[in-house]
Amino acid sequence: MTVVIAGAAETDEVGRLPGHSTLQLHLEAARNALADAGMTIHDIDGIATVGTPGPIQVAHALGITPAWLDGTGVGGSSFLFHVRHAAAAIKAGMCHTVLITHGESGRSRVGAGRFGITPDSLLGQFELPYGVMGPTTSFTITALRYMKETGLTHEQLAEVAVAQRRWSHLNPRAMYRDLITVEDVLASRMVAYPFHLLECCLVTDGGGALIVTTPERARRSPVYLLGSGEAAESPLISQMEDFTTSKGFRLSGEAAFAEAKITHEDVDHLMVYDAFAHVPIYGLEDLGFVGRGEAGAFIAEGHTSPGGRLPMNTNGGGLSYTHTGMYGMFAIQESVRQLRGEAAAQVPGVEVSVVLGNGGMFASAATLVLANRLP
Repeated sequence: MTVVIAGAAETDEVGRLPGHSTLQLHLEAARNALADAGMTIHDIDGIATVGTPGPIQVAHALGITPAWLDGTGVGGSSFLFHVRHAAAAIKAGMCHTVLITHGESGRSRVGAGRFGITPDSLLGQFELPYGVMGPTTSFTITALRYMKETGLTHEQLAEVAVAQRRWSHLNPRAMYRDLITVEDVLASRMVAYPFHLLECCLVTDGGGALIVTTPERARRSPVYLLGSGEAAESPLISQMEDFTTSKGFRLSGEAAFAEAKITHEDVDHLMVYDAFAHVPIYGLEDLGFVGRGEAGAFIAEGHTSPGGRLPMNTNGGGLSYTHTGMYGMFAIQESVRQLRGEAAAQVPGVEVSVVLGNGGMFASAATLVLANRLP
């Protein structure tokens, strides 16, 4: 059985939305995705989301009584997991049309939960005492080891932010649109070595939603799910097998490519979760598009920028477009737009797009292979 994304939309705006609660962001995104699909809540019998509010509260607020629910919460990659799980549920006959929602008041914190780490947690016991707390200080561990072992320079790391700003410059919805140089990146304030401000993701408000179903139920040009994969490595960044590569990226990518029966030459467009500037570097290498230690130069040479041979993060990514805290939904949205030919910075001839999501600090990963037609 083939499964498709029949509807995809974000909230009316992304960025600074102090007038929106977290629940309101979910509902607005759901409304927009239903309109995009030409459907109503009466077409939906499955729902998936992550965090608070969870799937029960979102379903109740929308007036949906679901036959199937998924509240998988594994960080920013959760929405890729939801697409994969929804496809499995549909193929198993558990439901026929699944609404996946995301809403996060990451910047304004309206209706958002409080941050907190308990002393008895793994992080509280084994990393927090050494000053490792949250993405900024956790990701430095991997980035510094990668730079030491591969020779990645500060200038090459900065090129990731420069390349993605070239894309956001073409996107009217992007939070940051002004073109920047490597010098601009290196002159921005140091946040946590080696990351300067422009190498760290945004903190924004926003949301998005997807409708996953069968081609027969789709009411507009569908986007086909050709393959998917999911994986996890460690809840603690200090326990990764190798700080210079993501096991989750490798395993989920291999599974998705194998299921889709594609090669790297088949891929026209790539979305790699970019919480920090080094994560797309890992994605390019761990998915097998370039060899070990080659991704920095690959990006610096312009191959992922407009006009390059592997367009990547074409909405501007988490570094320049938006990043509410869990970014994976927005990566999927951009892939759908590119495959439909509706993106703000449209790449000509996109037929196959790959989305790679990261959860936590390389704790979880998922990969989707999407296409605008069946092979």
